[in-house]
Amino acid sequence: MTSSKPRGRSRRAGPQVSARVVLAVLGGTTGFVWLVLPGMTTRTQAPVAITSPAASSPAAAAPTEDGASTTDLVLPLVAVGAAGALAGYGYVRRLRRTRTRTTPGGAALSSRPEEPGVPDDRARAALVAADDRVRAARDELGFARELFGVQAMAPFAGALREAERELTAAFRMRQRYDDGVPQDPAARRQALAGIVGRCAEAERRLDAAAQGFGRLRGLERGMGAALGVAEARFRELTGRTAAAEAVLGELRERYAATASASVTGYVEQAKDRLVFATVRLNQARQADDAGHREEAARQLRTAEGAVAQAAVLVEAVERTAGELREAAGLIPAVLTGAEAALTPLRDTAGTGGEALAHILHADAVLSSVRQELTVGMPYDPVGVLRRLVRAIAAPDAARAGVLAAAARLTARSSTAAAADFVATHRGAVGADARTRLAEAHRLLTAGDSAGAEVLALEARSLAEQDVRLRGNPYTAAPVPPAAHTAGTAGAVLGGIVPAEDPENARPAGFAGRPGASEAPPAA
Repeated sequence: MTSSKPRGRSRRAGPQVSARVVLAVLGGTTGFVWLVLPGMTTRTQAPVAITSPAASSPAAAAPTEDGASTTDLVLPLVAVGAAGALAGYGYVRRLRRTRTRTTPGGAALSSRPEEPGVPDDRARAALVAADDRVRAARDELGFARELFGVQAMAPFAGALREAERELTAAFRMRQRYDDGVPQDPAARRQALAGIVGRCAEAERRLDAAAQGFGRLRGLERGMGAALGVAEARFRELTGRTAAAEAVLGELRERYAATASASVTGYVEQAKDRLVFATVRLNQARQADDAGHREEAARQLRTAEGAVAQAAVLVEAVERTAGELREAAGLIPAVLTGAEAALTPLRDTAGTGGEALAHILHADAVLSSVRQELTVGMPYDPVGVLRRLVRAIAAPDAARAGVLAAAARLTARSSTAAAADFVATHRGAVGADARTRLAEAHRLLTAGDSAGAEVLALEARSLAEQDVRLRGNPYTAAPVPPAAHTAGTAGAVLGGIVPAEDPENARPAGFAGRPGASEAPPAA
């Protein structure tokens, strides 16, 4: 530790040096005037006596002969010197104040080396890691609640809600950052630091509850009951998956291909997750029978994650079927509501311009929809509602009740579809898609159906792009795929197990996964 005395002397040295500089400038100016003053003459007729013989030389007499007084030359020099001295003194005073200033604009802060900000990649990685952990903890809590009841799980549900709030705030900050808010570079660096901090706090909330949660579940002491819950849900989902396959076939026959495009392949993926869960449940029971409690707990939690994702995939098919039925029943009323909404606009469209173009476009959409409905060809009910809502192009508050209901339905459908895709492909989905999805949820809750749908569609597009660009993260596994459990590729793509060590890694959740935040996808 350094003494404070040298620092005190260095702070006093500034004013002392400044005073010496001022005195030197003033002294030099005074000396200059003193040297030239004897050569000055007045404008009287009595000349000053000159005793030096050289004074009578023509060169010495030249100024007098030209009528230029020495005073005329010296006085400007004196003025310039004095002005220079004052300017120097002012500069020194400003420099001294600047060096000792403590406000943000002072040189004392600007001369300090600027601390590097949080890299953008780190902020993205923090969002992905925290989101993965919150999702895994939510799944884990669901299984524990079935076994121990809602009341026993209330403290841990509260910890999860707090973590979700922190994560939601982090995603909101990220959305604003992507929108260019704030604009100041320093403030943007602070925003990135805030995102990382919020994500860390979300994980800290889960860390605080992890020990109590693990103690209550008691998987290391034996897991007969917990294993029974997981196996029961597995059997239920096996039946629902077969039913979902039949439902998906009906949707393809009844509606246009675009109606079920968002859930294409979901039944196959659900089966893949269940195959993976089957193997892990068997390994969990074998390890439990052999007394390897820790290994059994790890295998059980991995199986629970696979079962939970299979449920998301099956429920997505079931929900899509319900949305299509609801949309089909709503279309006639929406057509009527659209005509009513366009009537007052027609009165103001006679002048032409954008209003007329809007009316013509809306009329064309309404005519096209009516033709689709009358020809009897398969169509996409949710897609039709989306076209009608966009054709009217009125804000939610200005729409009639049926139009607002149609806007909510399409926004809810798009948001849910994006959420399902991210949840079941999170091993490859990066921060941008997750951020747009979080913002879509926020806008949907706030009643902004139009804004929510735009962001939900963007989230789904970005997530699909991530999967296409990255492929299955399973390729990072250090051992050949043949050596892994059946269904491991899907489990890695779903983020249930990491690609680096899918066989031995601990699943994420309340307790987290060691090193999970070190290299998550950050796009």
